[in-house]
Amino acid sequence: MSNSVKEEALNQTVARKIIETVGGQGTPPEYGFQYFTVGLDDYLKTLEEEYFGSFIREGGSSFKLVIGTYGSGKTHFLYCIRALAWKYNFIVSYVMLNPEHSPFYALEQIYKEIVANLAYPQSSEELIQGYKRGIEPLISLWYSKKYSELKEKRSEGSIWEGLMNYASSLSSYESNSFKNAVREAFLSTAEKRYEDLSLVVQWLKGENPPRDLLKRYGIFERIDKSTAFKMIRSLAQWVRDIGFSGLVVLFDEAEQIPSMSSKQVGLLLNNLRELIDECSHDNFKNTMWFYAIPDESFLEGGALVYEALRQRTATVFNSKLNPTGVKIYLEKFSSEPVKSLKEIGRKLAKIYEIAYGIKFNQDNVEKTIEEISKAVYEKKFEVGYKRLFVQSIVKAFHVMRQTNKSVSREEVDL
Repeated sequence: MSNSVKEEALNQTVARKIIETVGGQGTPPEYGFQYFTVGLDDYLKTLEEEYFGSFIREGGSSFKLVIGTYGSGKTHFLYCIRALAWKYNFIVSYVMLNPEHSPFYALEQIYKEIVANLAYPQSSEELIQGYKRGIEPLISLWYSKKYSELKEKRSEGSIWEGLMNYASSLSSYESNSFKNAVREAFLSTAEKRYEDLSLVVQWLKGENPPRDLLKRYGIFERIDKSTAFKMIRSLAQWVRDIGFSGLVVLFDEAEQIPSMSSKQVGLLLNNLRELIDECSHDNFKNTMWFYAIPDESFLEGGALVYEALRQRTATVFNSKLNPTGVKIYLEKFSSEPVKSLKEIGRKLAKIYEIAYGIKFNQDNVEKTIEEISKAVYEKKFEVGYKRLFVQSIVKAFHVMRQTNKSVSREEVDL
């Protein structure tokens, strides 16, 4: 996975979108983040060799806790993980956790969010246009691939028989209702019974349509907090069954836990403990879970559940010495943070030049990056300095474009 910017591979439209997103919100775009990724190669290589390229593909399961303050690059790191997982043919679900819309203390809602954000590996063109996500595109892809496969081997008249036989031969899943639902989704797609397809997909998405409408498909269970883990395990089984390497889920916590009630925090911690424990079970194969948080304050408490989680997340990931460690500290990725900021600045300068069709004076670029990187790092204890840096350096580039001079920290309000 190369982090170098290749100008011929980056057109002006994409470059402009990168600059707009980074300079505005200070967040990475879903496509284009790879052009200014810095300092992650060793960690990504370890995750690739130890997990995606071997252990997880071979039936293992693992959990990692990603820790980084707001603006430290958690989302950027998770996007890199997603690209790496796609490289090895994993289905990836990136879930923004939010106490109101997607709270981890409500497992049935987490199942819904995982399913709503399922994404199979897609081309750069598809990613630029807005990649497909959700269970509907995955079902459609599943059917299309199987139809094409049978079409190559059979006459037109026997394709139908092949589709029926295939649907009947699906593996056994932990939830019979889940198996019956995906089988019916496949068959109703083949037979163009779109109302039936819509109904079973509604159930698969966790929306629980009336039970009496589902009985004829062999769907008798509800998706709720008591069945959520069973359904997640069945989802992972189905993903393997349809030809993918497994399932990778990326949880990105958008708000701090103190905004939750004590009861909600207790439920969240129990669910997280159960998820970690699930990774040691044989029926949770080919799955990898990343949970990104701003700090470890949620582990501060005296109850047994706090101690249970502290023990399960005590080890620290190290790309060379301990790849099995649970906690990944983003702040420890770079031993020379100012140097890393400068490298990010240089990459963004190249992207900016492509975006606006200009060429900076390189002396001005170097002087500006030197000034802004040092000024930002001095504020590292006040804000997420990486986010502040990318916002500030893009602002500086705007000034440079107008003045053709280097830019001071005062000119970008630092």
